[in-house]
Amino acid sequence: MVSFISGDQTIISVGLDIGTTTTQLVISRLTIKNIAPGSAVPRMEIIDKEILHRSDIYFTPLKDHDVIDAVAVARIVETEYRAAGLTAQEIDTGAVIITGETAKKDNAQNIILSMAGLAGDFVVATAGVNLESILAGKGSGAAGYSKERHRVTVNIDIGGGTSNIGVFKEGRAIDTACVNVGGRLIELERGRDRITYIAQPAREVLKEAGLPLQVGDKVSMADLRTIAQLMADCIVEVIGTTGLSDLTKGLMMTEPLKLDYPVEKVMISGGVADYVYSDFKPMLVTEVSGYGDIGPLLGWAVREKLKATGMELIKPGETIRATVIGAGTHSVSLSGSTISIREESLPMRNVPVISPFPDGVPADLEEIGRIIERAVAQVTADGSARQVALAMDGPEPATFTGIQKLAKGIVKGSKSYLTRDTPLIVVLNKDCAKVLGQTLRVEMGDGAQIVCIDQVRVDEGDYIDIGKPLFGGRVVPVVVKTLVFDSYGVGNQ
Repeated sequence: MVSFISGDQTIISVGLDIGTTTTQLVISRLTIKNIAPGSAVPRMEIIDKEILHRSDIYFTPLKDHDVIDAVAVARIVETEYRAAGLTAQEIDTGAVIITGETAKKDNAQNIILSMAGLAGDFVVATAGVNLESILAGKGSGAAGYSKERHRVTVNIDIGGGTSNIGVFKEGRAIDTACVNVGGRLIELERGRDRITYIAQPAREVLKEAGLPLQVGDKVSMADLRTIAQLMADCIVEVIGTTGLSDLTKGLMMTEPLKLDYPVEKVMISGGVADYVYSDFKPMLVTEVSGYGDIGPLLGWAVREKLKATGMELIKPGETIRATVIGAGTHSVSLSGSTISIREESLPMRNVPVISPFPDGVPADLEEIGRIIERAVAQVTADGSARQVALAMDGPEPATFTGIQKLAKGIVKGSKSYLTRDTPLIVVLNKDCAKVLGQTLRVEMGDGAQIVCIDQVRVDEGDYIDIGKPLFGGRVVPVVVKTLVFDSYGVGNQ
């Protein structure tokens, strides 16, 4: 763990993205500065980032279609450290994000163990479909584009097993969805026409197409085109209409997009994206199966479908490398906290932060509850996160009535998510954690587990660690881990 008190500090951070099809790594130098005045609680900000090394793009090492080969992943990391001229001892921190089909599997613990000694302090997170949609949109530049250009921007991250869709407005995710369509749902012998694997979602597509293909069969270019076009139809349908076809409904892994907003710009990232933006025109099966899957053909089909619908396609600065480049960490000790939690529940590590109120806490209690319920479900519904931290400034103004209303709204919005073993975690910027925590305890009962801390600024997409209370419970150490993305420009604007 890296602690900072004053002055600029630099750390070396690694970002490792383990997806369904590919694994890649980025090493960066981050400059961090304490921007809090004088004797105030330290507030750290990343003021500069420099990419030191980008790895080759590897096929994700799998023991079978269900289990990541964690030892092989560790070897990739060690190989890339050597290529960058660095040792594990020189790496201060990092982030491992497990995405796509691999996030559905019980791989996180194996990855944690395999990474021991490879960095000072890793954020290790399995990004479920909704969180992956948000991370991909930040990595591709869609979030930044929506803020700079004031346009609702949809990012579609098309990987090997899923297409994750994030909708961004003024830099923030306002909607997410995921459809079970990807370039590696059908695998072929490399450079040949024989099928070696068919995932269950692809069988649904084959059924719709009336194609009784099986593993071991040879497949024609005409049949592959039909399959890719049906898959592309499903992807574009999700961002274009609420009246989904039966096939698309069956392939949805989440609720559909709300689409109560205009889709003004579309970006594509992920392993298939380069074929969306290239002039690739498939003629032969051997041209398609060079990587052992149908990804190139799916990219072509998505491009043609978007062109036919008239949606405006913007090229992101990054396509396949739309990934996290590291994590900046800092330690803060906070007072004025309310901690009502079983001792054995602490410390808590790598808790994802959600920020339900980017424009401030609403005045209406029912609206507070609705917004929190939806924000929590977006991250927890797919099982990728068992607990979250709710980050907010606090009520405005911070009156007793305002705090009471906020407490009631938090309880209302969190009740479907909280269990006996799931603590309510609230992180406030304003200095009112003590009174809010006490009010929450009244609302939830004496047996409720509550962590309510203040005077720390976190944002959506951050992760936090919460240590054991110190000094009789009056102070709790918190580590804030900010995922860092490169500042990519957008291609065709």
